[in-house]
Amino acid sequence: MSERPTTAWREGIAEEQREMAAGTLDPECACMAELFPERLLVATDSVLGAFEAELPLLQGAPDEHIFAAVQRVVLALNDVNDEHNGGAYETGEREQLCHYIDEALAERGIDVVALTARHGLGRYELTDRWREW
Repeated sequence: MSERPTTAWREGIAEEQREMAAGTLDPECACMAELFPERLLVATDSVLGAFEAELPLLQGAPDEHIFAAVQRVVLALNDVNDEHNGGAYETGEREQLCHYIDEALAERGIDVVALTARHGLGRYELTDRWREW
C-alpha cells in the first residue's frame, strides 16, 4: 500500500524534535508541529482510512464508482481543510495527497491514465472537480 502523506508529516515532526533535543535546531526554526497539529493528522488519517477501505471494492468497478470514491475522499479532505480555516494543506501537501489517491488506485489495478482520459481529463486532474484545498 502506498504510504499516506501523514506518515511523512509525522516523521518530519519527529525529526525536528530529535534535532531540537540534540541542539542542532533552534526551536524558533521548528515548524512541523505547527503545520501538522495532531488534530489535523488524525482527521486526515481518518479520511484516508475510509478511502482505503473502499479500494478493494473498486477493482473492476465502473468508472462512476471509482469517481464516486475519489469524490468522497476529496470532499472529506475539503471538510478537514475547512476545519483548519482553509489552511490545512499547502501546495506540497496537496500534491502529496493527490499523488497518494492516484497511487492507491493504481495499486488496485485501476489505470488512472485511461480512467481520466475516458472522461476528457488529464491524469493529474482526477481530483480537480471537487478539490478546494
